Amino acid sequence: MRLKEMKIKNFRGYKEETSISFEDGLTGITGRNDAGKSTILEALEIFFNNKSVKIDGDDKNVGSGESEIKISCVFDELSGDVVVDENYPTSFKNEYLLNSNGDIEISKVYKVQKTVSAPAILIRCMHPSIESANDLHSLKLAELKARGKALGIDGEVEDKRVASLWRSAIWKKFDDLQLTDFDLDVSALEKESKNIYKKIEAEMPAFALFKADRESNDSDPEAKNPIQIAVDQAKKSLQKEIDELQEKIEQSVLEVAERTKEKLREMDPALASELYPRFKDKPKWTFNFTLDGEGGVPINKRGSGVRRLVLLNFFRAEAEKVRVEKSSPKVIYAIEEPETSQHPSYQIMLIEALIALSCRPECQILLTTHVPALAGLLPIESIRFIEKDENNTPEITYGSDEVLEKVAISLGVLPESEIASSRGVLLVEGHSDVTFVNHSAEQLKVNGDIENTLSELGIACIPIGGCGNLKHWVSKKLIDQLGLEWGILMDSDLGDPIQNPRNVEKISELKLEGKIAFLTRKREPENYLDPAIFQASHDVNIEYTDTCDAKKKIATALTVRKDDVLERFWPRMTAEQIKERSKYCDDDGVDRYEIEEIIQTVSQLANG
Repeated sequence: MRLKEMKIKNFRGYKEETSISFEDGLTGITGRNDAGKSTILEALEIFFNNKSVKIDGDDKNVGSGESEIKISCVFDELSGDVVVDENYPTSFKNEYLLNSNGDIEISKVYKVQKTVSAPAILIRCMHPSIESANDLHSLKLAELKARGKALGIDGEVEDKRVASLWRSAIWKKFDDLQLTDFDLDVSALEKESKNIYKKIEAEMPAFALFKADRESNDSDPEAKNPIQIAVDQAKKSLQKEIDELQEKIEQSVLEVAERTKEKLREMDPALASELYPRFKDKPKWTFNFTLDGEGGVPINKRGSGVRRLVLLNFFRAEAEKVRVEKSSPKVIYAIEEPETSQHPSYQIMLIEALIALSCRPECQILLTTHVPALAGLLPIESIRFIEKDENNTPEITYGSDEVLEKVAISLGVLPESEIASSRGVLLVEGHSDVTFVNHSAEQLKVNGDIENTLSELGIACIPIGGCGNLKHWVSKKLIDQLGLEWGILMDSDLGDPIQNPRNVEKISELKLEGKIAFLTRKREPENYLDPAIFQASHDVNIEYTDTCDAKKKIATALTVRKDDVLERFWPRMTAEQIKERSKYCDDDGVDRYEIEEIIQTVSQLANG
């Protein structure tokens, strides 16, 4: 299941029902301070967990006369068949639990009086309204059997112990069920239908919130939650085995209890008839994880910068985790102001890790920020901009040039200053790519392969973090206003089954628009580095292919930061090495030199 949308009503600053949709991968929520960004993430924490943020009476909107707070979540990407009881499959659709869009929509309604009550849990669904078919989820098995017999369909039920088969047979009895929008209160259902809601809960994503400001305590989730959420994911992936083990334990204990009753019946039949064995509570499978530092000092007792550093590297590790064929449980990581307590370079590393992590099919990333440098890196389609109207009510907007301009102005996202004085612009992904292009041009000119460097031609090489983000949009706006020609060079990310097709699609679209647009033939610029450089400088032989993660291999072998690899070693590349490492053979069998061709083509931007 994927979180598609959330609706909140009468919660803090959101008096009227307000909806926010979420992207498959990353959703960036931006806006000025106190606009209502954190409220979105904290409402989700209350809906999923109600732990690190707990609902209380102060969460009710002060201007509302209503006594209820409503938080709703809509999910899509649903499973087909689900097994509820006796190994008989049914589905959420067949149980009439889907809304008009075919999604599962769950609302938690909290009544606020002196205290906040446990929520009523409602499923918004297109449900039968015809008499004798509109209340089946509220009936016990015995009542379903009686209803079925009264309607004359008991002979059509294959296994009369299975509630879902009785419901299905009864619904099929009617030609027109008169489906209408209905709020089904699943918190008050009988056991037979509650099993269906348990299946829904089991499929819902795990949710982990990392707040910018919180007191340090023994269970501080900021340092603990990253690994603890991994524990939760592991439990979900093994839930079938856990349920089977739990069932065996329960069966074994109940058999002992029944044998005890039988012996008791020999001595006191009346007492034995009064006793019914049952488990008061389901077993709790808890695994409490923590990180201890030197001397056994818990990590949560360290400074906020250290705790956030742990968080940063958890996300970097998750982003680089090897993908496996078996589908992993879904997880939503919600990060409030990732810039908190971190050096600017670390902030950017975290955003880049989160963007990479959001490409994994099992992950959704939600983050809030009002820092221009970070907001500028967010994919355009991911941006949700919150601002308050004249009545101080938060409004959420996205998806148009007008909104993007609002974001850029409000947060101060600016293009690079070199654009205004340039004759043309080459957009690249990062600062190390600027080194890659400019050093290559300088060496090729010295070697006589090209006449001028890009800087001599007045072509600015501008890092924008990737095609399709806010900073790219801002830069492109200024470029268009100045009437400049522009092109783009992106990593192909060959070997990455998710990111590579996306990059190919972006470049193809730009080429159709007549733009100069390149993808590297190899995975990324680090794959063009000559291994002889490392042999000469470190006496280390590092082997890598055109499509492997060369950056990671080099960084690991030399004990340097991945993001420093290109900056440190590309300036050591000679023209001959640059040409040799970018040589390829065209369809006619002629040797060509990719980097030289890119620079020659980009040089045309200076001609307007």
